[in-house]
Amino acid sequence: MLICKSMAFWSVSRFLSSSIRHKNPKFSTALSPAEKYYTHLQKCGDNIEKTLPAVRAKIDSSCVNEVLNKCSRTQSQLGLRFFIWAGLQSYYRHSSYMYSKACELFRINQNPRAIIDVIEAYRVEGNVVTVKTFNVVLNLCREAKLADEALWVLRKMAEFNIRADTIAYNSVIRLFCEKGDMDLAAGLLKEMGLIDLYPNMAIYITMIKGFCNVGRLDDACELLKVMKGHGCSPNKVVYSVILDGVCRFGSLEKTLELLAEMEKDGGDCSPNTVTYTSIIQSCCEKGKLMEALEILDRMRASGCVPNRVTISVLTKGFCAQGRVEEVYKLIDKVVAGGNVSYAECYSSLVMSLVGNKNLQEAEKLFRWMLASAVKPDGLACSILIKALCLEGQFLDGFHLFDELDSVEGLVAIDSDIYSILLVGLSQKRHSVEAVKLAKLMVDRGIPLKTPSFDIVIEHLKESGDKEIVMYLSCNFFDRHQGDVK
Repeated sequence: MLICKSMAFWSVSRFLSSSIRHKNPKFSTALSPAEKYYTHLQKCGDNIEKTLPAVRAKIDSSCVNEVLNKCSRTQSQLGLRFFIWAGLQSYYRHSSYMYSKACELFRINQNPRAIIDVIEAYRVEGNVVTVKTFNVVLNLCREAKLADEALWVLRKMAEFNIRADTIAYNSVIRLFCEKGDMDLAAGLLKEMGLIDLYPNMAIYITMIKGFCNVGRLDDACELLKVMKGHGCSPNKVVYSVILDGVCRFGSLEKTLELLAEMEKDGGDCSPNTVTYTSIIQSCCEKGKLMEALEILDRMRASGCVPNRVTISVLTKGFCAQGRVEEVYKLIDKVVAGGNVSYAECYSSLVMSLVGNKNLQEAEKLFRWMLASAVKPDGLACSILIKALCLEGQFLDGFHLFDELDSVEGLVAIDSDIYSILLVGLSQKRHSVEAVKLAKLMVDRGIPLKTPSFDIVIEHLKESGDKEIVMYLSCNFFDRHQGDVK
């Protein structure tokens, strides 16, 4: 009897365990693709690139990231070689984020020797490498901003009987342009021609931008001519890069020559609103306001309309020279064109007046706008109130704030202004105004942002409104505890 019971119990147990196994396939011991690759890397010796395809696991950014993290602790060269190999797969391409991640994990910027060691390992092991292999390595150099090491990699390609391509040269040229070593970059550009490689648009833009950044405008313009001679028509980006450099370092005459060339070429190279605005800004910064107005007329004649940025640049330039009356006439002229409103123009003028310490004129214009139903934008409101506070005119700032608060459809004022005003009102003992503002902050859920928290709270306690004090205190401390976390 006992034997029968035992056999029955054993049969039931086996049935249950079998059922559990079949109903719980999720407890699988199968390895993820990253684990498969990492396990393989631990086992294989030299020339890992030959054996990695045998893993037959899917490569994606998640897999690569996991393998890099595992290798970064003690096996950085293995991880780096896996990264380069993964970047060669036909169905996968590293994103800029992954290049950044690899440089960070393997500290390539601090340890550029890692790049050299990988190339040397390829040579010693007799690995079969391609130009694409070197381009992945050069992309790592680009991400880590290793110009000298990138040049070394470029030169090393010949030892593997590999001819560098345009992409490889572009990577190295870009690094030396960013470094400001334009002589070496120009040498590499010339070298390309000697081996029948022709620069593409990306290389020309990189070189022209590099020349402009170091103030070598003649070289930039000469390269523009060479570019045209090689049948590579400059586009709007090329002209914009040169124009930016000429505006920063060149003469107005050179700027106008370039503008005329763009207008002549037409098509995609035709100057747009941004182009004209850049030239107007350059004129204003150099104090040549009449020339700036001539460019504005030229802009409109070409069919381009000025925008708010254009107006902001002009108002700033005229206000800097104290020629405020002329700005009003200019605004009338621009608004008549129909692309910008009086509200936008006058808001820009308010900010320009504040920036030039003409606070009285700014406040006068601002109040005229409110009285004339011309609504200023939120930025102009915030800048003017803050300027009044910086001058110690906290009560004036509050009254202006209070007036704005009743204007329907006005863009919201920056939340920081509430705290700045509340601190000033508390310091100046303006209790009625401070309590009114504090209540508004409570109603609108605006936190108190200030290092002068104690001053505000002590003053509000004297007003006897415990609810406001409680709200501001809790909100302040909750926010700062969150920052600490």
